[in-house]
Amino acid sequence: MNDLSWDIYRTFLAVLRAGSLSAAGRQLGLAQPTVGRHVTALEEAIGHPLFTRSQQGLLPTDAARALQPYAEQLAATTAAMQRIASGDLAAVSGTVRIGASDVIGVEVLPPILAALQEAYPALELELSLSDNLEDLLNREVDIAVRMASPQQDALVVRRIGALPLGLYAHRRYLEINGVPSSLAELSDHRLIGVDRQTAFVRAAASRMKALAPDFPSLQEIRWSYRSDSNLAQLAAIRAGSGIGICQLGIARRDPDLRRILPDAFEFPLETWVAMHEDLRSSPRWRVTFDALVTGMLDYARA
Repeated sequence: MNDLSWDIYRTFLAVLRAGSLSAAGRQLGLAQPTVGRHVTALEEAIGHPLFTRSQQGLLPTDAARALQPYAEQLAATTAAMQRIASGDLAAVSGTVRIGASDVIGVEVLPPILAALQEAYPALELELSLSDNLEDLLNREVDIAVRMASPQQDALVVRRIGALPLGLYAHRRYLEINGVPSSLAELSDHRLIGVDRQTAFVRAAASRMKALAPDFPSLQEIRWSYRSDSNLAQLAAIRAGSGIGICQLGIARRDPDLRRILPDAFEFPLETWVAMHEDLRSSPRWRVTFDALVTGMLDYARA
């Protein structure tokens, strides 16, 4: 196992994610026989098969699932090393990888990041959009904008504050369906919300219930439009599909969005910017962190 190169593990991870040798080969720029040889070499090294064939493609065995988190950690470490080596450590140049939710990444960060690259043209940015809490300690991302308080040690953390959320609908929807006068009347409307109850969603719903006791629980709500993507939910609100939850700062940009029951419902979404403490002495990560903090604070105040 010690003699195996990173390329072997990278190929294994690509096959695991893509589900076939050919798809993994296309992602990596390798011929299918080369991908097959890499998988075979790893199987021979561990003494167990890694995949079984099925009509759905290659299915991972228990041995493959056991190796997966270690291969992913190797991938994150390798990517972090490449980002470190991508620029002059004493200059604001090279690659910085930023993690953020889809809504923040699409609706809030672009002007902040555009101004940052205007000031530092040699800076290269990677934006990873996910509502998952990507691991800063393992350097899956260098800097993260998070909607949950970072619990890890060895992080530099700046609290941005609460981004208020409210209930919104498009003017056209309300003209056709009327405006609810109470939270109880929401049951008579088409509601836009989540598809799956993740741990983050359940925690947010619990806080929401504490702040607005009359707001229905997740079990009571009959969603007419469901998506795990907050960005897709926002698009549905803008399209007039129904009533959904939106950040006040984003909704204010669209004159056709109308706030519903402002006195009965407002939810504060606590926000932080965080990075590994080892990065604060490097100019590129420090200026990116500072730009994100400044930009998010400006957005929160507005």
